[in-house]
Amino acid sequence: MRIGLDIMGSDHGPEVPVRGAVMALGELPADVRLVLIGDESRILERLQAEGVGPERFEIVASRDDVTMKDSATRALQSKPQSSIALGFGLLKEGRLDAFASTGNTGAMLVGSVLSVKPIPGVIRPCICSIVPEENGDYGILLDVGANADCKPDVLYQFGLLGALLAKHVYHIAEPKVALLNIGEEEKKGNSVTLAAYELMKEGGQYNFIGNIEGRDLFNGKADVVVCDGFTGNIVLKAVEAFHDLLKKRGVQEPFFDRFDYENYGGLPVLGVNGNVIIGHGISNAATVKNMVLFTREVVLSKLNDRIREALR
Repeated sequence: MRIGLDIMGSDHGPEVPVRGAVMALGELPADVRLVLIGDESRILERLQAEGVGPERFEIVASRDDVTMKDSATRALQSKPQSSIALGFGLLKEGRLDAFASTGNTGAMLVGSVLSVKPIPGVIRPCICSIVPEENGDYGILLDVGANADCKPDVLYQFGLLGALLAKHVYHIAEPKVALLNIGEEEKKGNSVTLAAYELMKEGGQYNFIGNIEGRDLFNGKADVVVCDGFTGNIVLKAVEAFHDLLKKRGVQEPFFDRFDYENYGGLPVLGVNGNVIIGHGISNAATVKNMVLFTREVVLSKLNDRIREALR
């Protein structure tokens, strides 16, 4: 297995992803080869500082790398030798089994759609987030930003993608899928959620349990919660802000600590022809390590094959 890691996307520079790669190396089996994509001289410098020989990795040299300020739609075309562009090129050619980055999220989404492309039958690829639950488990919220406006059939398909992720990566045998709405009643919501409810109710491809409200996000009522990317992104940012506020106020509560993105590292772009994992730009080395380990789990799950089978 070959996992590509973008070394140039971190807000902290190459030091953090290189250290995360070194940490991951100690926990990965021998059949996993990490491919570090970035400024070769800086990678070698950081590996030397970590006391690790470069022969432990494969290094792919990049230049003119994508920054957080770059236009997501133009960055990959204008910077073909950047770490993100090279990573997608290697993934498309089959020289990587997965590509992970904490870099420009928009560029990663554009690369997913335009380079490796959606799986046939996928209307719109999406991104998700993990939501901690009171019972110690985690739920999945999707979409959280890739698709601000969604038609009912797109929301229906998000339910399928989320259910497959929950089953094959998080090993939830019969995931409960719910639609995020302003009320539990079947006739609540706007025209989109009303139509989506009917599709999800009649679809039969997953275990749809109906509507849930925002107050049910953390109580384990559903394993997969479906919404459009506009709503999901607001929910995600509000939860992150609440977590940060509690930390600043010195609140010590184990449940709230589970809101920290560092616990899971990164999450896949669902519905594309390749394993693409997106992490947070401010990730520390431990988070990057977790992202790499999670990437291996996604590859082993054969999630994309499961999606193809479900869409036949």
